[in-house]
Amino acid sequence: MANLFKAQILTPDGTLFDGEVTGVQVPGSNGDFLMLFNHAPIVSTLGIGPVILKINDETEIQFAITGGFVEMNENSMTLLAEKAEEASAIDVKEARRLYDDAKARMKDKKADLELAERDLKIAKNKLRVAE
Repeated sequence: MANLFKAQILTPDGTLFDGEVTGVQVPGSNGDFLMLFNHAPIVSTLGIGPVILKINDETEIQFAITGGFVEMNENSMTLLAEKAEEASAIDVKEARRLYDDAKARMKDKKADLELAERDLKIAKNKLRVAE
């Protein structure tokens, strides 16, 4: 039997996941990392990227997040995301539209390039998680 630990994904809109997992991969600000049973205590900021919950050897649930924080302590992980969408809830058509819009703004000299780059990264992440 796999070693399980408690995991929660919370957003300002509510709880997206609350259950037991065998592992969680998150997009840390300095790179992706994986937390398993008995992981050392950690608090980390998160960037834009996928969160992968490993439920067991054959089942994963993916979320696209846009930043936040994660804490792991005593086999309990809490992830606080600014925004998060489960893969199955992502509107691929809308994500493609956001991607195209952000790409167009990147070429516009009057546009806020920093915001356009962030929006492009968010759209790419949604498309990657959804597909």
